[in-house]
Amino acid sequence: MSDVLPDRSRATAYGVLTAISASHLMNDALQSLIPAIYPLVKQGFGLTFAQVGLITLVFQLTASILQPVVGAVTDRRPQPFSLAVGMSFTLVGLVLLSVVDRYGALLLSVAMIGLGSSIFHPESSRVAHLAAGTRRGFAQSFFQVGGNTGSSLGPLLAALVIAGSSRLRILWFTVIAAAAIVVLFQVGRWYGTRHAPRTIARARRTEVAAGLSRQRALATVGILLVLIFSKFFYIAGITSYYTFYVMAKFGLSVKDAQIHLFIFQFAVAAGTLAGGPIGDRLGRKYVIWVSILGAAPFALLLPHAGLVGTTVLSVCVGLVLSSAFPAILVYAQELLPGSVGLISGLFFGFAFGMGGLGSAALGWLADLTGVVTVYQVMAFLPLLGLVAMFLPNLDSRARSLQPAGT
Repeated sequence: MSDVLPDRSRATAYGVLTAISASHLMNDALQSLIPAIYPLVKQGFGLTFAQVGLITLVFQLTASILQPVVGAVTDRRPQPFSLAVGMSFTLVGLVLLSVVDRYGALLLSVAMIGLGSSIFHPESSRVAHLAAGTRRGFAQSFFQVGGNTGSSLGPLLAALVIAGSSRLRILWFTVIAAAAIVVLFQVGRWYGTRHAPRTIARARRTEVAAGLSRQRALATVGILLVLIFSKFFYIAGITSYYTFYVMAKFGLSVKDAQIHLFIFQFAVAAGTLAGGPIGDRLGRKYVIWVSILGAAPFALLLPHAGLVGTTVLSVCVGLVLSSAFPAILVYAQELLPGSVGLISGLFFGFAFGMGGLGSAALGWLADLTGVVTVYQVMAFLPLLGLVAMFLPNLDSRARSLQPAGT
């Protein structure tokens, strides 16, 4: 058996990657319904921008706080069927979201959806890592592009199904959640029978990347978290307030504004798909450096552009900025290869948490100064990409060719 496992670890399990990416698409499409219906709930509940931001804060915090805990626990004791359980929480949250009539109950419904996400992401990222074989960057990009594609489809589906109508139509999306539960149950069977024992053995290791002390590796993780803050604080401003921005500045309808949000989200998906494979070939540090700092010129120009320019620049920001996350995640997993679940939970959780804090803070700023000013302020966030110069060089290409667990 010991001779079989390394061979499996080197082979890329494309069927499993496709299933987990499709599940990520369905999960994130359902999550993206929340910001997509903000205009509807803002009007229906009579909310301020700060209250809208609080909705995102509750969702993002419940989707983030538990993720490192889930990852650390499953490093030592894998729970293959937790993927299907997490999606079940999302299903319950969708049902509540469609029928609640109080603001507190609205917050509870999005918290349930966030809880489902906090269970889903660490273990699904681990499945992508295990199924990657020698193509870790590609596997993370393929897995994450499913989520980004789902995030781009969510606003479009909301525009087609929900916009201008009743929240009861959200019940249509429970079909997607049910389908995801079926797929994730099958993924859980594969994970549990083939890889969970090997995962437990690997989780007992505490090694760090070759040539680095553990202290240096942990300090590097801190630098990566600064970059995650820059990326996701900015992305939160686009995701939560882009519809309001183009409506306020250019007089678009809700449906047209959601289509522009879809265009941006699609660009994010394309950039995510490119980031991992490029990192496999050229080295992850360079992808991280170029993707975050390289988005700065487009972000700085965007608040001063017309409608067409805004659309083009938002696409450029989405393409460039989104290529960072797959490279960042795999880079961090290679820094601490014995803690894949913890790293995945920490980075996904921190990303969601920063998105929630960003949405709340920018919503407060929008109430004070207007949503157009918010875009002028947050345009400087990508300049934090300068801290990437402190990342150590890792021989990522060589390490990605090693069998998992070696």
